[in-house]
Amino acid sequence: MNINNILSALEAKHPGENEFLQAVKEVLVSIEDVYNQHPEFEKNRIIERLVEPDRIFTFRVAWVDDKGDIQVNLGYRVQFNNAIGPYKGGLRFHASVNLSTLKFLGFEQTFKNALTTLPMGGGKGGSDFSPRGKSNAEIMRFCQAFMLELWRNIGPDTDVPAGDIGVGTREIGYLYGMYKKLARENTGTFTGKGLEYGGSLVRPEATGFGALYFVNEMLKAKNIDFNGKTVAISGFGNVAWGAVKKATELGAKVITISGPDGYIFDPEGVSGEKIEYMLELRNSGDDIVAPYAEKYPNSTFYPGKKPWEQKVDIALPCAIQNELNLQDAEALLANGVTCVAEVSNMGCTAEAVDFFIEKKVLFAPGKAVNAGGVATSGLEMSQNAMHIQWTAEEVDQKLHQIMKNIHTQSLKYGKDNDGYINYVKGANVAGFMKVARAMIAQGVV
Repeated sequence: MNINNILSALEAKHPGENEFLQAVKEVLVSIEDVYNQHPEFEKNRIIERLVEPDRIFTFRVAWVDDKGDIQVNLGYRVQFNNAIGPYKGGLRFHASVNLSTLKFLGFEQTFKNALTTLPMGGGKGGSDFSPRGKSNAEIMRFCQAFMLELWRNIGPDTDVPAGDIGVGTREIGYLYGMYKKLARENTGTFTGKGLEYGGSLVRPEATGFGALYFVNEMLKAKNIDFNGKTVAISGFGNVAWGAVKKATELGAKVITISGPDGYIFDPEGVSGEKIEYMLELRNSGDDIVAPYAEKYPNSTFYPGKKPWEQKVDIALPCAIQNELNLQDAEALLANGVTCVAEVSNMGCTAEAVDFFIEKKVLFAPGKAVNAGGVATSGLEMSQNAMHIQWTAEEVDQKLHQIMKNIHTQSLKYGKDNDGYINYVKGANVAGFMKVARAMIAQGVV
């Protein structure tokens, strides 16, 4: 496999799709050695097939706002790979959404879903529509218009969307309600649904909970006790909330959260009622964290800055892609960081990842660390198919075991001769091997 040739050809086909090309390069570099040990992969052109989505739907979404004016947005669904199960991945509603971002997320989702051991392929979708500042009626009309274009191409055994940035339980409800009306069936076509109509317990917390289960396994593999550690977390939405909650339960002290406006430093720790206050901040619709410092005056708000300048043992980016760069990585290492794990998808730039690995810092990628969210979505699909609902304890137990299994797989393929665990390589190879073998078994399709 010639990585440079593949990337050059891909860039020529898809110029300017930087996020997608970054994600592909990370995987190709990780799997190069194992790929070249298996001539059947090259014979079947697995890489050339794997880096192109099965199909992409792009469509116009026209809807009417509360003033009676017609608004037009773009909608997308990237069905990336279904070698091991129906396409599975979230919908993102945000002004920054473009095809490059969705292709990167769908590509990552393919390997992440393979790591869960559940039968799910990879997909992603969304729109450049932003729910922020919109009324419930406007959001409902947009979701219904979006679903009018997409509904024929999804289903419980075809493609199962879920939530993501800008798509929570409210949006899933509107989307699923319209799907149900159009398809005239009540199935597990969406995950992240409300508990009243097929949702799963623990789903809102699952990504954060799963991430901390994985991080705890990383530390245990190096005989490091999680209890008493200080943690920097970015973001303040569902993912960050779940991560703060579980980190605190495991005995750590979370001292930062952040938003687009800056970050909060709380030396006393984000715990107790402060964790619940994160939900109030998120639901306020203002998308800022500054009010935290007003409510808890012993904390400090740093406008326009990121939390990676604080001295911590563990750093967990939980917000958005490429939020932690090389300069941030150098600052964390200078302050003695022990472990960094991407809870957001591709939360670190490629330069930051290379730096952590070069310096032998314990580091793990999003496709392994944040797989708890989609794993619990898979559990929701199972409950829907069986027409049952498990208890929170049952779901959490299954989630915990899945994250331990992902860590075991990443460990198997990621341990170097010198004892360093390269979780990026381990996760990429483990996910790739499962998808590649499934593709070969099914022929050229």
